Amino acid sequence: MKTTLNLKPRISLTANHRNNIYLFCICACMLPFVSPAFALITGILLALLKITNSNYSKYSSKILQYAIVLLGFGMNLTEVYSLSKTGFLETFVSVSLVVIVGLALGKLLRIEKHIATLISVGTAICGGSAIAAVSPILRSKDSENTMALIVVFSLNAIALIIFPYIGHYFNLSQEVFGNWAAIAIHDTSSVVGAAMAYGDESLKIATTIKLIRALWIIPLSIFISIFFVKTSIKKIRIPWFILFFVLAIIFSNYFKSLDITYMHLNWLGKKALVIALFLIGTNIDIQKIKESGKKAFLMGLILWVLISSISLIILK
Repeated sequence: MKTTLNLKPRISLTANHRNNIYLFCICACMLPFVSPAFALITGILLALLKITNSNYSKYSSKILQYAIVLLGFGMNLTEVYSLSKTGFLETFVSVSLVVIVGLALGKLLRIEKHIATLISVGTAICGGSAIAAVSPILRSKDSENTMALIVVFSLNAIALIIFPYIGHYFNLSQEVFGNWAAIAIHDTSSVVGAAMAYGDESLKIATTIKLIRALWIIPLSIFISIFFVKTSIKKIRIPWFILFFVLAIIFSNYFKSLDITYMHLNWLGKKALVIALFLIGTNIDIQKIKESGKKAFLMGLILWVLISSISLIILK
C-alpha cells in the first residue's frame, strides 16, 4: 500500500484572520523602529503571499493625503516660502524635461501613445496621482492605466529603499538629499518615505518641493486637454490636499501657543505615512507586472535614471 506525503502547506485564512494580520501590521507601523521602507516591503510580502484585504488597502491614498497635511504642522513658514521660490524653477525644468524626453522615447520605442504619455506624466510629476488625473482626459483604457501605474509603482518601491543608501554613499547633506528625492522620485509617498529615512530636515525640504512639483498636475492637465485631446477641463482632478497642507503650515506658524499640539500632529503624520506605505505595498500584483511589457518598463527605467542622474549631478 503506497502512501503519499503532501508537503504543500494548507493554510486557509478566513476574513477574520486577514483582518487581524492587517490590524497587527498597522499597529506595528506606529512603533519607532519601523521605517517607511520596512513597512512597504512588509506590504509587498503580504501581497506576494496572497494575503490581501481590500477593506484596508483601498484607503492607502486617503491616509497618505492626511499624512501630508499633518506633516505641515511641523514646518516653518519662512523656510517653506524660501524653498517655494527656488523649488518652482527646479520643478519646472525637471517636469518639462521628463515629459519631452518621455514622449520622444515613447515614439522611439514604439510604445502606444497613451501609455507613453501616462508614464511620462507619472514620472515627471507625482506618480499614481498624476496618472489618475490625466487618464480621464486622455480617455485611456483601464489596461493602459494599469500598465503605467505598475511601471511607476515598481520604480517608486526601488527608489524608496535605495535612495537613502545612495545619499549616504555620496555623503549628501540633508538639503541636497531632500531636493534630490523630491525631483528624482515619482510618487509623493516614496519621496516622503525616503526623505524621512534620511533625516528631519530632508523630510521638510522634500515634502515642500514635492508638493510644488505635484501642483504641475493642473497646468499640464489643461495643456493635454487643450492640445492633445481637446476635451473639457472639468475632468481635471485638483489635488486639494496640497491646499490643506499649506493652511496647516500657516495656521501653526501664526498660532504658536499650540506648539505641543502641533508636535503631536506632526508625529501622527509621520506614522500615518508609514501606514500608507504598508497599504500601498499590499496593492502590488506580480502577475500584472509581468503583463505590463518590457518596453514600457524600459521607458520608465530610462526616464528614472535620466532624471535621477542629471538632478544629482546638478545639485551636487
